[in-house]
Amino acid sequence: MSGNKYIIIGGGLAGLSAGCILSRAGRPVQVFESDATVGGLSKTIVRGGFRFDLGGHRFITNDPALDAFVRDLMAGELVSVPRSSKIYMRGKYFDYPLRPTNAMFGLGIPTTAKIMADYGWEKVRQLAGGGRKPLISLEDWVVNNFGRTMFTIYFKEYSEKVWGIDCSRISAEWVAQRIKGLSLAKAVKNAFFKFSGKDLPTLADGFLYPQLGIGRIADRLKEEIERRDQVFTGTRVESIRHAGSRIESLTVTDHRGSRTVAGEEFISSMPVTALVRMLRPSAPRNVLDAESWLRFRDLVVVAVMIDSRRVTDQTWIYIPEQAIPFGRIHEPTNWSEKMAPPGKTLVVAEFFSFQGDPIWNQHDGRLADMAIENLERLGFIQRHEVLDYAVVRVPKAYPLFEVGYREHVSVIYEYLGRFKNLHIAGRSGMFQYYNMDVAIKSGIETAEKIIRQNTGVDEGSLRKPVLMNG
Repeated sequence: MSGNKYIIIGGGLAGLSAGCILSRAGRPVQVFESDATVGGLSKTIVRGGFRFDLGGHRFITNDPALDAFVRDLMAGELVSVPRSSKIYMRGKYFDYPLRPTNAMFGLGIPTTAKIMADYGWEKVRQLAGGGRKPLISLEDWVVNNFGRTMFTIYFKEYSEKVWGIDCSRISAEWVAQRIKGLSLAKAVKNAFFKFSGKDLPTLADGFLYPQLGIGRIADRLKEEIERRDQVFTGTRVESIRHAGSRIESLTVTDHRGSRTVAGEEFISSMPVTALVRMLRPSAPRNVLDAESWLRFRDLVVVAVMIDSRRVTDQTWIYIPEQAIPFGRIHEPTNWSEKMAPPGKTLVVAEFFSFQGDPIWNQHDGRLADMAIENLERLGFIQRHEVLDYAVVRVPKAYPLFEVGYREHVSVIYEYLGRFKNLHIAGRSGMFQYYNMDVAIKSGIETAEKIIRQNTGVDEGSLRKPVLMNG
């Protein structure tokens, strides 16, 4: 085959995984990424010997084929990391996931008894057929599965801090997807009897992580593609031309100017809202209206470099309290010693934000001061230990699942479905909250579907590395 037949928009994990599979199958691939580096949200930033991800990202999967694909791809770079996470609340640290003895002594026996009583009441009410209402919001879902007291103490404040809207406006679909299969009974069983939790990623005890940061997975996928084909970074898609039921070409811009790129099959992992706006001729008014309704939550990452070997012993620490401006912290050197120079460490604070709000618009130096002040207040560091800092703003980090979003997404899906050679994949592309394993899998499955449709080849072997001559 020749020509630019397989065009991929977006160099995140989904787009790169699709490109890797297609390239291994001998399909001419071109990947276009607007950022200077690949990886999307799953990239690693390097600053003077310190390395940090845009929020901590772990790799864990229940899919043996996907696990083998990533292990083969990374060829010994992965380390196994035990998980130990805490929630900082009411001036105390609580185990996450919940451990009853910790909750009992931390919250006190009366509060713990109320949690269990509320949970029991909900179960009795449901068994008695007590007029169960539809589970529309996050609040509905959590109260139904955990009880009102658990919702108020453990879920409400943190969820509203992360998403920036009231829990009654967050769709129940999101929390059901993120905590699929988990109930208070299963959390308690896990705490007392320590079942593996491997079928419930929320309860997983450990995960895999590349020694040099999560961005190495994207780097390796890029390297695999570039054995045969091309990945263009710093290249922005300006418009997408279509006619009838097919996408025909892209207009892309880089430092050299604009050019048109024709293709046979197109995979998009860019935000689906941006995809809709780029279509030429323009999408119908009802589709543009649906697109304008959908929103993303943005992220500001502040990494504080510290002249100390280690300051925490946790994988993550979740911080619901509104008085503390960031929502979660992690220490990359707890994941891999190679994330900082010997004897040094760093703490990464995640500030959840909307573009244009006070956090997003705050000066970098002030954001760093806010992080340092609060880390010092929490007892992790002293200001004189701080060596440096870095601030990274991440637009469109998370799809925002407001109540009613599904109706608008369906309008967009229905319209895009008319294009026979357009395939959407990934978290932003599908407007789904994927973990990174599902993002990789969505890219692989999209590529395998295209190959199957075009040739009928058994694509299973394409997940394995292809050894190139020369």
